[in-house]
Amino acid sequence: MGEEARLTLVLGGARSGKTAFAEGLVAGSGLEPVYVATGEAHDDEMADRIARHQSDRGPTWRTVEAPLDLAGTLRREAAAGRFLLVDCLTLWVTNLMMAGRNVDEEADALGAALEAGVGGPVLLVSNEVGLGIVPDNAMARAFRDHAGRLHQTIAALAGTVYFVAAGLPLKMKG
Repeated sequence: MGEEARLTLVLGGARSGKTAFAEGLVAGSGLEPVYVATGEAHDDEMADRIARHQSDRGPTWRTVEAPLDLAGTLRREAAAGRFLLVDCLTLWVTNLMMAGRNVDEEADALGAALEAGVGGPVLLVSNEVGLGIVPDNAMARAFRDHAGRLHQTIAALAGTVYFVAAGLPLKMKG
């Protein structure tokens, strides 16, 4: 793994194909694929969605749940011979906000862990939420602002950044 592959960010809109693209990058690496899931099943629809995604990935992927402590999970799970795929940062931001956590402090901790290097390559997937209209309520604006700042931090650290739209990846950095 070269320095460029140490940290990768894949951004895109909902249903853009970003996760499938990211999974292909990880699966094609020849390393052990580890899916770091930030989503939680708070209702039946989400539980079905999570089960479907796990089934689609197949038995070669190991799944680790990290709804809140993403920096700690990456430090524990990243290792030589292993490639972590985090899906997704915007769900993680949502979880932090709903839990009343300080999103800026948690994002700083994640950035510090990634900047220090966590022991193996990491690919982070996230929804680009800054392309639409300004949200009409304070919570939605705070979410958009947290996500945008986090994306800028991760993109600055990443050796490679992609933007995916309609299933087509555009390499923006690296």
